[in-house]
This record gives sequence, structure tokens and C-alpha cells, in this order.
Amino acid sequence: MCRMVKKRLKPNSLKKLTREAWMAKYDVLIVGAGIAGLYAAMGLPQNKSVLVICKDVPWECNTFYAQGGMTTALDKNDIALHVRDTLEAGAFHNDKEAVEILSRTSLETTKDIIRSGMEFDRDASGKILYAKEGAHSIARVLHAGGDATGRYLHHFMMMRNKHGLQRNTLVYDLLIEDGRCYGVKATVNYQPTTIYADSVIIASGGVGSLYQYNTNSRTVSADIHGICVEKGIALEDMEMMQFHPTVFVKTPYARKLLLTEALRGEGAHIVNEAGERFLFDADPRGELASRDIVSRAIFNYKREHPGEEVYLDFSMFDKEFFHSRFPNITKQFASLGYYFPQDRVPISPAFHYAVGGIKSDINGCIDGIEGLYVIGEAASTGVHGANRLASNSLLEGVVFAKRVTDYILSKETQRVKPPKFDNDHGNILHKENDKIYKQKLRQIMWEEIGIVRTKSGLLKAKNMIYDMKNREIGRLLALRLNTASAIVEAALDRKISLGTHYIESVKA
Repeated sequence: MCRMVKKRLKPNSLKKLTREAWMAKYDVLIVGAGIAGLYAAMGLPQNKSVLVICKDVPWECNTFYAQGGMTTALDKNDIALHVRDTLEAGAFHNDKEAVEILSRTSLETTKDIIRSGMEFDRDASGKILYAKEGAHSIARVLHAGGDATGRYLHHFMMMRNKHGLQRNTLVYDLLIEDGRCYGVKATVNYQPTTIYADSVIIASGGVGSLYQYNTNSRTVSADIHGICVEKGIALEDMEMMQFHPTVFVKTPYARKLLLTEALRGEGAHIVNEAGERFLFDADPRGELASRDIVSRAIFNYKREHPGEEVYLDFSMFDKEFFHSRFPNITKQFASLGYYFPQDRVPISPAFHYAVGGIKSDINGCIDGIEGLYVIGEAASTGVHGANRLASNSLLEGVVFAKRVTDYILSKETQRVKPPKFDNDHGNILHKENDKIYKQKLRQIMWEEIGIVRTKSGLLKAKNMIYDMKNREIGRLLALRLNTASAIVEAALDRKISLGTHYIESVKA
């Protein structure tokens, strides 16, 4: 399907390729194989040469790990209420037009996904089941496999991808000249590669690996945000980093274990060691307040009661119902020695979602760069405001994937000859001490640019990041540090607390 700049080569000859030999040209290149990237691929016809690329195996992405579900407006009458819930959760920092598009288009995209064969959970009579989650006024969250919605959706879209999908492809540069994007520089199975495309869609996810405690896939490391900083492409609302309140962090693995918001939607309680539901001191909605409020309440409680744990309590659930509704959480935690619903589990907030991102309009276009688009968690359309409403992320992925593909298909095809790009970082992606600096960065991000921030802490982080940027480091770490700098600068620029950005005055 692709137009080769050089002759087509067999896959098993990949390791023998020189940088010059492997240079493909596509109509559309999609960077990322999560829900946004895959739904964009579903919207592009087979007569287009399209390649989807992912950094690792395709299921190593945030979509695959999403538990709770996908929001949808129930009908036309629910749109206004869904919009209101989204705006309230986002502290009214949202772009209202983007929110209205999100909710209105959900009726179309949800119908399309179901019509295409996706099976969401239903009751005994065959009616779709909807869950209620934090800050939603009503139950409007679709789920599949109980608590495995992301996994089911990802598999569904993988099976319906009619285009090429290439794994083990790590993008380390965007090919931009004179206000146009011509493709990417990447390693494919560790070999430096150039991939040209008339249109490049960034669907690479957020920034989770920057943080010591996070729920994200190991592949989500903010590389492309860092490239945008380097290229002068605007990032927006980067101080708005969302922390999920209910995460099991007592594990040696980088990705901590999420306990979906759907648990609290179904009635789980957050309690202290004495079994008291202390969240009502922070918000009358208790466990069903928005994520920023619940996370801060848990953070403050643990700070005020050092050494005391906070728990998620499931004792109110019927055992058969719990195991049916949350089968994967049941199995996963049983392997760690927790037996639900009788056991309660210690929790902590952890980084979960990048609310801000690469600035784009409602069609995914990036201002000033022809042929470059961004969708999903990587993007900032303003749809989430200062704090994302629970389960709006999977919906955002499909809605804005549809918009970007509709926009690309509506444009007159422009065949452009790529210029020669000499600069290449492919041989300096890693340096000897990168791992040490990476861990140091993750600690700084968690401690100083986390749930509660102070001006002094942000300045400390700024100085430490600056120091690391001036060390002998590899390309990928430099890109992470670019993104971290953007987050710190945005947090310093916003002097007052708003949504997920909570700035605390330190008393003398």
C-alpha cells in the first residue's frame, strides 16, 4: 500500500537496512495504537495508504489498561446535562464548544461502534448497562467485560484495523520545515528509519512515565511533547495533570494498580483505619466528588495522619455481584493476597491522565504546521478544562479521531516532495547515566509537581530539571526533560489553584 522512496524490502531483511534504504511514503501516518489512533485508522478508507505505528507491542498502551468505561450521552436530552457535568468537573476552564462537540458526537460514534460489532455489557433482557462514576449526575458510562472496557475496545478496534500496523517503532523526531510536517524519524526494531507521510496524526498518549507513581503504560513517556517544545509547537494547560485517587502503589512495578472509579460508582467507600468515611469533610458528594477533590482529600488526610493508611472498602458488596462486575480486579488482587469483597485494600492517589497537551483546534489541527494533527490524550482541545470528568477519555479518543479523519478526507490531496533532512539523533538516544537521571526526574515530578504544589517546590524542580538538561544525556531523556520543563513553567505561571492544579501557600 505504501509508496516506497526506495524499493520495497522484505520484513526479514529489516536488520540489514541502512538508514537510506528504508524510507516509506504514506498518505497518513498514525503515531499510536490506542483508541484514538485505531479509531482514526477505522475511519480511513483502504484506498489510502495508512500506517499505524506503536512504540512496543500494540496492546501496551493506556487504552488497554482502562477499566471503568466510556462515557456517552444517553440521548439528545442528556447532552446538556453531560456538558454541564464536564464543565463542572473541569472547573469551567473548558472550551465549551469542544465539550458540546464531545457530547453531541458521542451519539454518533457510540452507535457506530456498537453497529460495527462492539459488545458492551448488558442485563438479562439484553439492555445495555450504564454505570455512574464520580461527578456524573446520572449513570451514562458504558462498560465491557465488567472492569475491562479498555481491553475489550482495544481488541475490537485492532481486529477491525484494515491498514498496516507496525510495532517496535519509536519516534524521536518530527520532520518539519517551512511550516509543514513531512513525516518522522524513528527507530524500527532499533534501526534508524525515516517515514514520510502527507499527514501525520499524533495519538501517542500522555506523560505518565514522568511520575514516580502512575497508572500508565510504560510506553507513555512524553517524547513527542518534548519534540514539540523543541520545534516551538504550543503546549497548553500542561499544569493540569490528573491524579487518580484510588491506586494500589505497594508494588515494585512502575505502573501501579488502578482501582477503577466504577467501584465507587457502584458503592465502594474510602475509609480511614477506623472505618470512617472522611471524604464528606471535603465535599458533600463524598466518594463521588471529582477526582481532583478526592485525591487532595486523601493526600491531606495522610499528611495529617502520618503512618496511617487509607483504604478502599468493598464490604457492602454481595460477593457474587462483585466477582461478576469486577472480575479482573478480583483475580489480579487475589494474586497479591487480597480477597474481595471481604478485604479492604490500602490506596493512594497516583498520576493518571494528562489533561493538557499539544494545543489543537476541534479538528485536531496544530496551528502553523500543515499536515500535522493531534488527538486523544496527547492533545489539548480544551475539552477537559482543568480536570477530566471520569470516563470522558475513551470518548474523547473516538470523537476527535472521527473529526480529524473527516477533516483530512475533506481536504484536497496535496502531493509534496519531502526535502532532505540531515539532522538525525538516532545514534544518541541513550547515554550511560540516563537511567539514574530518569529516576531522579520521576521523584521530582511526584514530590514537587504532584497533587499539592508550592512555589518553592516548583522552583526547586525547575532548577533540578535545568541542571539535568545540561548533563551528558541521551535524546529521549532530553525530550522528557523538555516536557517536564513545560509542566513546571505552566504551573509557575498559574498563580492560583484551579482544578488539578493546587498551589499551596507555605506558612512561615
